[in-house]
Amino acid sequence: MSTAQLQKSDTSAIKPVKPRFPAFFDPGTLDWAPWVMEGTWFKLLNVDMKTGGFTMLLKVDADNEAPVHGHLGAVEAYVLEGEFGYEEDRGGVGSYVYEEAGSIHMPTAPDGTVMFAIAHGPLTGYNDDGSIAGVIDASVMLTMAREAGAADHVLKRNHLD
Repeated sequence: MSTAQLQKSDTSAIKPVKPRFPAFFDPGTLDWAPWVMEGTWFKLLNVDMKTGGFTMLLKVDADNEAPVHGHLGAVEAYVLEGEFGYEEDRGGVGSYVYEEAGSIHMPTAPDGTVMFAIAHGPLTGYNDDGSIAGVIDASVMLTMAREAGAADHVLKRNHLD
């Protein structure tokens, strides 16, 4: 038998452990909160305080062009509505997106987009002179969600309440 094949067994020495908090959360119960760029909105789903990463739903208004920004950790996303991309490299509904750590870019979403995104580390925004305008990490995301009244589920799950 291959080590990649799992089989159910009623005699296993390992038994399921009930999680301390529910595994499921309905993001539809959250309002969209303004994010760090004009015309963008977010719903925070989780944070990783060790890496600075976070998981969110991101909504971008139509005709929005993001400022140049970078990724200190990789970002993975799945496009739920609309499309976005960089020049000719674009994806629509159902597209998986992988932006490697160290990416610096300026994506566009002419018709707007909604995506599920996992940032494996902080994002950086830049000023015109190349200096860092801001670093968006788990702590910043959690603060913004708290200010929007939309952080209780994250605080409880991460023992931060």
